[in-house]
Amino acid sequence: MRLSIIVPCLDEAAGIAAALNALAGLRQRGHEVIVVDAGDDATAELALPLADRVLRAPRGRAVQMNRGAAVAGGDVLLFLHADTRLPPSAEQLIADGLAGTGPAWGRFDVRLSGRHPLLRVVETAMNWRSRLTGIATGDQAIFVTRDRFRAVGGYPEIPLMEDIALSKALRHQGPPLCLRARVTTSSRRWERHGIVRTVVLMWSLRLRYFCGADPAELARRYD
Repeated sequence: MRLSIIVPCLDEAAGIAAALNALAGLRQRGHEVIVVDAGDDATAELALPLADRVLRAPRGRAVQMNRGAAVAGGDVLLFLHADTRLPPSAEQLIADGLAGTGPAWGRFDVRLSGRHPLLRVVETAMNWRSRLTGIATGDQAIFVTRDRFRAVGGYPEIPLMEDIALSKALRHQGPPLCLRARVTTSSRRWERHGIVRTVVLMWSLRLRYFCGADPAELARRYD
């Protein structure tokens, strides 16, 4: 099994080198890393020596991730935010979980990077909600076989909730592999805007999305 790790970026110059250095071992073992940049800073230039391919795309994670998936050569696509780190055993866990007639897609449990006790509650709720609903978020490093991703048409190119929409499409084909190993993702948004306030905002946006709200309007509220 070969992974194609697709990293959508928007003005990530300050952290892109660390993000890609964390993937160097996977590259050495034959997996590929594709960076898809939509920002105006030096992210693309900094990524060039640390990735197999660096692409430009219009802003929007769905558009960026589809652009990366279109050129990916791996058997499994792994969509990884620039502020998220994989566990050391990620490749083997994915390979074992997707082997044979098992699931064709999945995600990891998540750990938020901050130390505030409320973040432990938030991450636990995220992981259990995902396990119960079969819906994954981008922070959980969604992975899917290339064939299954193409079969469902890739990410719907909407400005927000693209991960929810993809999960729903994939869930119709079969349940996800819910790995208990944890990716670690930045808690900067929760800490910057307030943990409780951010949780309430995210839940309200998801509820409105499931009730049919326009993703463009939701994206304006999220920003």
